[in-house]
Amino acid sequence: VNAAGSAERLRRLFEILRQHNPVNVGDMITGNAFNAGEERIADCIRDTSIIHAVFTDPNAVRNVLLDLGRAELGPSVVVTGIVEVVGRLCRQAGLRMHSAEVSGGVLGRRELLPEYEMLQITTMCGHGMVPRNLVLCLLNRIGDGETTIEQAAEDLARPCQCGIFNPRRAAILMQRLARQDQN
Repeated sequence: VNAAGSAERLRRLFEILRQHNPVNVGDMITGNAFNAGEERIADCIRDTSIIHAVFTDPNAVRNVLLDLGRAELGPSVVVTGIVEVVGRLCRQAGLRMHSAEVSGGVLGRRELLPEYEMLQITTMCGHGMVPRNLVLCLLNRIGDGETTIEQAAEDLARPCQCGIFNPRRAAILMQRLARQDQN
């Protein structure tokens, strides 16, 4: 409805996000920080871009919300996280949380799903672009000393086109899985 002429506002939004040191950023069309690079994402922002950023520090999220509130750019902003924490951050930024969605869990034949620890990694990409077999392959490479946990986490971030994958959290989870493999 209001996409026409929004590219400049989206570029400013992207600049604000980058000022607060996200661990990943992305645009659904261009890619993410690990497969396209932040500069290419910035250069390719268009009226129809959908921008994402991932933060690990709640204070950074609060500061992003403060800066976005002051900038009055207009686009809707979705903050994903624990509802109570997101609500607190919104209040601290002088904003009102508009709505909340809550997961209803997983229904169906759950025994067919990978183990919980694996799902924590593969579901960080909401589009299902991080496959279980890639995680297993990288765990083997870590075990063989061919790669580090941090590099493996970045390798897992690459297929997530939108940039919502959290490589820092992936490294922590990969560390746990690597320890389990050793035992």
